[in-house]
Amino acid sequence: MSIAQALKVIKNPLELEVEEIFREHARLIYRTAYGVTGRSEDAEDILQNLFLGLIRKGCPPGLRENPKGYLYRSTINLSLNAVKSHKRDVAKAEAIHREDSVEFDSPARNRNTSRDLVDAVAQLQSSAVEMLILRYEHGYSDAEIGKLLGKSRGVVAVTLYRARARLRKLLSGGKL
Repeated sequence: MSIAQALKVIKNPLELEVEEIFREHARLIYRTAYGVTGRSEDAEDILQNLFLGLIRKGCPPGLRENPKGYLYRSTINLSLNAVKSHKRDVAKAEAIHREDSVEFDSPARNRNTSRDLVDAVAQLQSSAVEMLILRYEHGYSDAEIGKLLGKSRGVVAVTLYRARARLRKLLSGGKL
């Protein structure tokens, strides 16, 4: 018996299933998380946390039925949570800095365009973010997005249109 075969005997079936899903979808998850958060550290954390959760809690039915769609949706949700958490942490740090310093030079005032975009994307509904990332980060067509997410092509097109309009508004001085 080879070492690889022996390791498979030692692992339980759930771990083997999660390992196979990881090999197949890790790149998509990382790219999606990075596309939303804009930070490689967050993308790596999201990838690890997603699969650790699967190992701890088991594979939900949605994962077996449509693994790519389930993992993609989970990644978007975890990524949006990470962006919102990071934004809260930055706000707390700025508040502490303001209290401790007479001079106030907020890094938020000098944010680059990509950080503004990440913050704006975090304000969109998760379904819109899912579609935007699939379209612009992964290059999927409206029809492919609809098939993956179980939506019609028309719903995808309208959602993308509205999401782009909302992003334009947020980036041009809306509620950032």
